[in-house]
Amino acid sequence: MVTRGRTRPATGKFDLISMAVTMGPSPGPDAGLDPEHLSILRLCREPKSVAEIAADLDLPVGTIRVLLGDLYDRNLVSAQEPQFEADMNDANMYKAVLDGLRAL
Repeated sequence: MVTRGRTRPATGKFDLISMAVTMGPSPGPDAGLDPEHLSILRLCREPKSVAEIAADLDLPVGTIRVLLGDLYDRNLVSAQEPQFEADMNDANMYKAVLDGLRAL
């Protein structure tokens, strides 16, 4: 009901460890946001992960992802997707890990 039947956000992927933070002042009551959207904006005054938001609001992660997508589309939150430093298909990385383990 909260997501109006949507199962995915229109924009963004929002992994469990993606960080969201509120941008700018809080919108007024005439902004047309649901109470859950407003709760997310209050929580995200400080950066929070998707998992933290879901736990704090006691809502499923999928619901949080959809709601964050709504807020992101309205430029009310900024989201930082996780950045992976290593190429998981890089054989040199695996060799370095094995060499490190052997050195223990």
